[in-house]
Amino acid sequence: MDHSRAPLLDALADYHRQNRYGFSPPGHRQGRGVDEQVLNVLGHEPFHADVLASGGLDDWRSSGEYLERAEELMADAVGASSAFFSTCGSSLSVRAAMMAVAGGSEGGLLVPRDSHKSIVGGLVFSGIQPRWIVPRWDTDRHLSHPPSPERVSEAWAEHPDAAGALIVSPSPYGTCADLQRIAEICHDRGKPMIVDEAWGAHLPFHDDLPTWAMDAGADVCVVSVHKMGAGFEQGSVYHVQGDLVDKDRLSACADVLMTTSPNVMIYAALDGWRRHMVQRGHELLGAALDLANELRERTSRIPGIAVLEEELLGAEASHDLDRLQLLMDVSATGTSGYQARDWLRENSCIDVGLADHRRILATLSYADDKSTADRLVDALAAWGEATESIDPPPETRLPSPEELQLETVMLPRDAFFGPVEMVPADKAAGRVAAEQITPYPPGIPVVVPGELLNDAVIDYLRSGLKAGMPLPDLADPLLEHIRVVA
Repeated sequence: MDHSRAPLLDALADYHRQNRYGFSPPGHRQGRGVDEQVLNVLGHEPFHADVLASGGLDDWRSSGEYLERAEELMADAVGASSAFFSTCGSSLSVRAAMMAVAGGSEGGLLVPRDSHKSIVGGLVFSGIQPRWIVPRWDTDRHLSHPPSPERVSEAWAEHPDAAGALIVSPSPYGTCADLQRIAEICHDRGKPMIVDEAWGAHLPFHDDLPTWAMDAGADVCVVSVHKMGAGFEQGSVYHVQGDLVDKDRLSACADVLMTTSPNVMIYAALDGWRRHMVQRGHELLGAALDLANELRERTSRIPGIAVLEEELLGAEASHDLDRLQLLMDVSATGTSGYQARDWLRENSCIDVGLADHRRILATLSYADDKSTADRLVDALAAWGEATESIDPPPETRLPSPEELQLETVMLPRDAFFGPVEMVPADKAAGRVAAEQITPYPPGIPVVVPGELLNDAVIDYLRSGLKAGMPLPDLADPLLEHIRVVA
């Protein structure tokens, strides 16, 4: 296919060349009605590009087929049978895939327990029964790894009637599962594998990156282009291949969830990013990997910082690693990742991808260069010097992997939507959670609706909140009370 084309971008350029004007949404009329104070911050161009998708960019019958042709080019670029754009993020895309595969199934869906909150939202919305795949734990570092093929095989043996399996890879830390072997295990049973590859949009475009899910045999793969690509926030694509997932059903599920007012700017940015990757992706990502390797070496020379790499790989760890994710253990400084995160933001105007009780993560992109790398190293070095004057962090009481693995006693949907009450946190152990409680980022729920709470997890969350752990979805922001099933 001709990858010099960008149908959506070209259509938007034509829209402006023809001086089109719509007596229809959006009401700002290409910025004419926007307050000057807003334009002073956002500029005029975003509003100029914000036009109606159908009945604006294209006609009401979508006879120009701009979106369809852009999706065909995307699928061709990455070797998928089909691709579908979403302007509602991968949260929508992965939920649509879950519903298409397991909606209405009594057998449920195999799901890693350390999945993102968007997947838990899909369980709540759809009523799907989760069949949890227990993560592999590094108990010394309090870090989970993607599920091994053996764990997935054990889950299938325990739940042979499950409709399919959902695997998250890469993790927010850049660690990856052995997708090819897991796909073989699923396909031997005639069951599909969904991959939440939100952090892997760039993987098809360089051989030195971990294996792309479609190449590994995934049936559906969801990517967030805004994470590791160059799309706007909320720009997501889900890819499909094979005949184990009904494409029409998947499209219908997405339509149920999708906005009826998709943002043309998000669509056009996805289209343009695909063209850029086909034309220059290998070159740009190769340079990014070289920069990442150099940055890893420079960062590891800063006293107190341990750059994790080999520790994340091996028989009991992950199958592969995206080295554009720079995971740093700062515990040797006597401070926490939360303290490092806050100091870097306040003193160096640097934001990191995530932080926990002992680590921070810097996510690199092909947009980074020597100047941004130097800025990160300088900020980390300054923080390292400042740690001598920083008070020790409040204690985060860490549960064991066994304590962290709460028992599911109700469907997440039933617990979430059923009668609920607020109880004091110190009396919530033994009760069934009716809310999800999620340190964010990375957005992996510690508590899922329908799980039986215990003291160890409650102590972990309450001590973590005091130590700097963000818990944005709490019913009680102070975590003095917890929402439970009445």
